[in-house]
Order: sequence, then C-alpha cells, then structure tokens
Amino acid sequence: MINRALSYVGILLLNILSLLPLFVLYRLADAFYVLIFYVFGYRRKVVTENLVNAFPEKNTAEIKSIEKKFYKFLASLFIEVIKMKSISKKELNKRVKFKNVDLVEAYLKDNESVLFCSSHYGNYEWVCMAIGLNFSGQHYPIYKPLSSEAFDEWFLNMRSRFGNHMVSMRQTLRSIQATKNQATMFTFGSDQAPSKDESNYWTTFLNQESSIQLGVEKIARKTNRPVFYLKINYLKRGYYEVDCVPICLNPAETAEFEITEMHTRFLEDMIREVPPYWLWSHRRWKYKPENTAAKKVSNDQNMMDTMA
Repeated sequence: MINRALSYVGILLLNILSLLPLFVLYRLADAFYVLIFYVFGYRRKVVTENLVNAFPEKNTAEIKSIEKKFYKFLASLFIEVIKMKSISKKELNKRVKFKNVDLVEAYLKDNESVLFCSSHYGNYEWVCMAIGLNFSGQHYPIYKPLSSEAFDEWFLNMRSRFGNHMVSMRQTLRSIQATKNQATMFTFGSDQAPSKDESNYWTTFLNQESSIQLGVEKIARKTNRPVFYLKINYLKRGYYEVDCVPICLNPAETAEFEITEMHTRFLEDMIREVPPYWLWSHRRWKYKPENTAAKKVSNDQNMMDTMA
C-alpha cells in the first residue's frame, strides 16, 4: 500500500515536470547526465561490458566516447519520455518525421495489414506514439507490462494518447485474430530478449550469441503480411527521422528463420553505423544457450493455425 502511494506521488511529480517546455527539460537532462554517469554510475558495468563485447575491434578511448554519448542521450531520452504526457500533436510531428510513408499506405489503403519491426534505438517511444498520427491504419504496438501497476497504467495512458491501441505481449495473437479483417499495423520490438524459457532461436548478434524473438516471423509467414523496419535516425537533440524500410514483402515465400535473420542483421548494421543511440544499459545477454530450455511447440500454435 505504501509503495503504491509512493508510486502515485512520483507520477504526480513527473506529470508536473512534463508541463515544462522542452528547452528547460533539456537543461535538467544535462544535470541528470552528470548524476547517472559520474555520480551514481548507473549500470556503467553493464554498458561497458556490452560495448566491449559488441565492438572488440575498438580501443578503450573509442568505447569511452560511445559510452559518454550514450549516457548523454539516455538522460535526454528520460526527459523526452516524461514529455509524452503533455506533448502536442503539432510538436510531436515537428520532431518525428517519417520517410516512405507511401510504401506502407499502399497496403493500408487496399485494406491490407503490415508488420513493423522496431527496436530500443533513438526515441522509440516518440516514434511509436507518432505512428498513430501519420498513417491511416489502426496501430497496435506490442509492449511488455511493467511490474508496477501504477507506472504501467501511466505509460499506457501516455502511449495511447494519439490513437495507439497498446497490446500486451501475451495478447498479441488474440489481437491479430480479432482485427484480421481490418487494415492494421502491429509494431514489435525486435531486440526485446525472450524470457529464459522462450529462448528457442539463437544467432550471433553484435559478436555475441543472442536469443531472438520469433513473433514477427511466425505471424508474417502465417499471414503473409509485409514486414517493414522502422529505421530511426537521430538528427539532433529531440529530432528524429524514421525511414519505413521494406525488408520482406512476401513472407510466405521465405524459409524458417529467414525473416528473423533479416531484421536482426538490419538492426545490427544500424547499431554499427551509429552506436550511441541503442539502449546499451539493457541486460540483453543475461542468458546463454546452454542455460535455456530446448525448442518446444508454442501453446499458441492452435491460434496461429486459425489466422487468415
């Protein structure tokens, strides 16, 4: 009861902060950067280890440079997420621009659905929020619920402000089945690590054995929905460009794991091109292949078989 009350106090303070203009919030972000990098060292060990393992060819100075740029961006990202509570449609559209929208709209206007691959790169929250403002179809972002009910509700309300229909990971197939006759966009976090028991496919990603979510591929191959990658380009502080890149337009014709490798390699190339803006503080590699369950048939297979 006490923890829930404290959560609501924290949420109230965040809502008040959100009302400040972004130029003021970015000054707070500068101070926040000093705290998380120099004072508290927030997940410094995790970030350094991830960078060293991902880029063995880089020297200490290069790793340190990426690390500092990442923490500066992380501080800004935290502030930008808070701003989601009050940001206007006009302001969001000014700061998040989409390219190749027409490629996606060609399907939506023909009452066909598409699948989006996204990742924890750039301000993925703003991008996801802005999709509801820039495309004609209904948008269903897949998310992982937070352990705190209060903060989970707070995030859901923010993420849904501009027309998004948030779907819990465990409700994905049911939502796709329920909307199969509509023109929809389902967005998946392609770099979200599966749980230990669901780590059924492993590949090399950033020089490390990595388990990869198979949800995008399973749905794409079963429904033959085209797959686009949302390539987020960091332009400058608070400004992003999103390129809708088609990576597989005929999923039914692909081999098993082919789509998974496609979006994994795409993300890998994106990170290698500009490393600081991926979420390096994420414990992406906490499981190893030898410590996970053997491949098994999904409990949702019956529902997959009923999809059009």
